Amino acid sequence: MEQQKIHNFLESFFNANSCELIENNPGYLTVQLTIEMDKELMNRPFYWHYLEKTNGVPNPMKLTFITDKQKAPSDLKGEFMHFGSPRLHQIFQATKRLGRFIRLYEKVEHENNGNIALQPWIGVNIIVSYQCDMKKDEIHSIGLHLVSGTLVEGFQEKLEKLNLTPKIPDFCFTMTPLIKPQSGLKRIEQFIEQYVKSQDHSWADSARKRWEDDLKLLDHFYEDIEEKPDCYTLEKEALRELYEPHIHINIQNGGIFFLTQNAIFK
Repeated sequence: MEQQKIHNFLESFFNANSCELIENNPGYLTVQLTIEMDKELMNRPFYWHYLEKTNGVPNPMKLTFITDKQKAPSDLKGEFMHFGSPRLHQIFQATKRLGRFIRLYEKVEHENNGNIALQPWIGVNIIVSYQCDMKKDEIHSIGLHLVSGTLVEGFQEKLEKLNLTPKIPDFCFTMTPLIKPQSGLKRIEQFIEQYVKSQDHSWADSARKRWEDDLKLLDHFYEDIEEKPDCYTLEKEALRELYEPHIHINIQNGGIFFLTQNAIFK
């Protein structure tokens, strides 16, 4: 399930940044980068500097991302994308820089029966990171209706099924939110915090046990030294930084979306 979320995220990211999806199949996708996205992701400053100086013909790179090794062809060459892969985190950072907040409207056909009301939603994509000497990331996409307060999980997947536009369509009007976006965001944060609290945190107990065992080894190594050297303090601090459990909740991006009444519940 997590790998499918990664696939959906990559598909949305490259579509939003006008990159052609040459192949988009179960387990992998092949993307033709634009010039802007090549500069953003591929770290080729000297190449682009040379082209600009010589008026050369640009050749943005084409990349293949494998999101599920079981479904992708066994002989396919590409980058395997998982939550620990540097490339995926690079794309997360690019997402934050390029589109942290957007405002979009559902594009609807006018039916000659009066103006169409578009209702306000706030939607955010959140990464929850569980970290000790190991790390696990989860992506959560939450939407909140700013009139009724209805909260919906999997909001990004539902948005991807809609035709959205940055300009309000003709013969449409937007309803005034009864819940301020700041309050809506606070409700979403509280929902995620309650979710995190409800999870099994035995991983943290296990990390503390490994921490305690390594501290005992460290103390045993220095037990015959009455005045502990600076390196003992440094090693002890390094163990704390390695093992101490942390949970980080980070909003990656979000937006305000004006949608027809039943768009999210179709």
